[in-house]
Amino acid sequence: MDETILYQVHKNLYVNLTNRCPCACTFCLRQTRDRMDESGSLWLDHEPSAEEVIEALKKKDLSRYEEVVFCGFGEPTEQLDVLLEVAAYIKEHTDKKIRINTNGLGNLIHGRNITPDMKGLVDVISISLNTPNKQKYHELVRSRFGEKSYDAMLEFAGEAKKYVPTVILSTVETTISRQEEQECQAICDRLGVTYRIRPFE
Repeated sequence: MDETILYQVHKNLYVNLTNRCPCACTFCLRQTRDRMDESGSLWLDHEPSAEEVIEALKKKDLSRYEEVVFCGFGEPTEQLDVLLEVAAYIKEHTDKKIRINTNGLGNLIHGRNITPDMKGLVDVISISLNTPNKQKYHELVRSRFGEKSYDAMLEFAGEAKKYVPTVILSTVETTISRQEEQECQAICDRLGVTYRIRPFE
């Protein structure tokens, strides 16, 4: 069971909380694989409780890792209460940075602004921007929330900046043009967040 909840990629420990996601992205890795690197299958038999995740963490030497990252085969903010409880445990017992990799639709998922809940618990939020074009975003991401998703994702980034030290909007190299990357940079400059171009996997 530990293998599906916790897995290592590079020098970071990843936490797989859920397989639920409001999006059906055309490029999602889980369409073509069931694991990452040395992990077991990331398809969960059930969503782990905070207690289960903490018990799995206790079996790991967390000093070996640079960051603990909430990211798996689902949108981590779908399991927000568990995420926050586990993050609090990690902060209480280690000095590890905590990152959330997210689609940025957590406020739509919960029907409220969830970013204040992350204050003091989350160090980095990395949000998938994917493209500077709203229409293209909808075609790529296929969110169940429809056309309001793009603006909600950008609003989430702006709100998160108030409570989380580092907020990143990311795209994947080679998937958009240099001109579009410049447009993404301009969006990030306007929001006061960091723009990152991720390596293609």
